[in-house]
Order: sequence, then C-alpha cells, then structure tokens
Amino acid sequence: MIRYSLTCDNAHEFEGWFAASDDFDRQGESGFLTCPTCGSSAISKLLMAPSVSTARKKQEMQTLAMDTARKEALAKLKEAVDAIKANAEDVGTKFPEEARKIHYGEADARGIIGQATPTEAKALIDEGIEIAAIPVLPDDVN
Repeated sequence: MIRYSLTCDNAHEFEGWFAASDDFDRQGESGFLTCPTCGSSAISKLLMAPSVSTARKKQEMQTLAMDTARKEALAKLKEAVDAIKANAEDVGTKFPEEARKIHYGEADARGIIGQATPTEAKALIDEGIEIAAIPVLPDDVN
C-alpha cells in the first residue's frame, strides 16, 4: 500500500491509500477520488518525504515487537505465580522444615511456599524433595 498526502482545489488536506502508484491516476480520471470534506474531484498530491526502510527503523520495530513479547511473557508468568500463591500455604522461613515434614509423612500433604537459602534448597533436593523456585516479579518488589 502507498499513502499519499492529498489536497483538493479548496485547500482541504487529507490522505489516501492506494494499492499501486498508478491507482491514484486511475481513480482521479474515473471520478472516484474526491475530497472527504467538500466533495471536490480536483485532487492533487502534496510533497512528502519518502518512507525509507532503514536499519534503525528495522531495529525499532524489532525492539517494539520484543517489548510486546516480553510484556506478554511477563503477564503469563505473573498469572502462573498468582495461581501458585493462591493455592498454597505461605510458611515463610519454615519452608525447609515444612517441606521435610510433608515429604516424610509427618504433616498433611499440601502445597506450600516460603523462603529457603540456596544451601537449604540444595539439601532438600539432595534428600529427594521436589521443590521449585518462584520468581520475584517486578511488581512484587515495588
């Protein structure tokens, strides 16, 4: 599609979109091209800067697409974390102790969340206790 800035003989400015450059001429000659403000069919193109695809424009578009993808991924991650938190008991710093009690049948099986140091987390894994880290999201620290 090609976009032209147009004007009529009454100085109304507007834009038109055309499938090809010769479509402007064909539509003008056939009377299909008229001013949306006054209906005049005396339409001409205004001078425009060409739209050139540059490396910078491509980079800007890729960055925009990546930002959108990141926002979507972050939203899905937040949704998953919220679901985990809604269906688990927060045991805080007692997480390693409670995880062991559940694993060894000393406490009722249930979903728990809490904090563990890297050393405590490694010890739980070494004991065969399945755990997973829940990410701290940007909104959680603000």
